[in-house]
Amino acid sequence: METRTNTERHRQRQQKIKERVDSRVAAATERKGIVLVFTGNGKGKSTAAFGTVTRAIGHGKTVGVAQFIKGQWDNGEYNTLHQHNVEFHIMGTGFTWETQNREEDIQAAHAVWQESKRMLADARYDLVVLDELTYMLAYHYLDIQEVIASIVNRPSHQSVVVTGRGCHSQLLDIADTVSEIRPVKHAFDSGIQAQSGIDW
Repeated sequence: METRTNTERHRQRQQKIKERVDSRVAAATERKGIVLVFTGNGKGKSTAAFGTVTRAIGHGKTVGVAQFIKGQWDNGEYNTLHQHNVEFHIMGTGFTWETQNREEDIQAAHAVWQESKRMLADARYDLVVLDELTYMLAYHYLDIQEVIASIVNRPSHQSVVVTGRGCHSQLLDIADTVSEIRPVKHAFDSGIQAQSGIDW
């Protein structure tokens, strides 16, 4: 008897959840590209972005990627995704604390940003990823107003993913979806080296 009661209570709870979800689904009638931001101090922001890329190409979408703060080292996402016609533009100078050359970094950032602007203006792209863009704004390598304008004025169907720590408030304001990834533990803090296939 108690099992039947528990089963019925469970069914009623699930039915209420289903009704709420169905109502929200029915209310979501607008179709357009969205801006997603993956930010926060935890590991996994670029990983989330490239999961989105994989999903997009699985549906036959056209994708372009700009990677800021990436060097010339072996890059797992590039190795896989460029074989599926994902276009990559990689800054190539590496981490700013290693280059220690502001002018060189700014020039490299601007070169990748020009490609980013081109993709953001091109209706052939269904998804554009601006990986680690937040650092370019925090360091004032790129103009925030130009970045915002390029994202806002993109083709209406095009979605954009922005990643990086400390996302600028104006980017957060125009985003449709923002996920903040919080660190709980990180292997590197225990002295474990970054590993190919896991960290890059």
